[in-house]
Amino acid sequence: MLDPKLLEILACPACRGPVTPAPDHQWLFCDHCRLKYRVQDDIPIMLVEEAEKWDPAEADPAAGPANGERA
Repeated sequence: MLDPKLLEILACPACRGPVTPAPDHQWLFCDHCRLKYRVQDDIPIMLVEEAEKWDPAEADPAAGPANGERA
């Protein structure tokens, strides 16, 4: 699980907006850019080149924030 203090300071490297963790803390989501960043061994991989596109309309409810809700 990611440290809550770390989550407070993390930002999307593409837009500098906030990121929201998935319930299982395996991904960090940027609602503005629609990118998701992998978390590996409790280390966020905050590289735009490593990010994946994320479409909340197609997302599995367990995979991340839905309907604008924050995890």
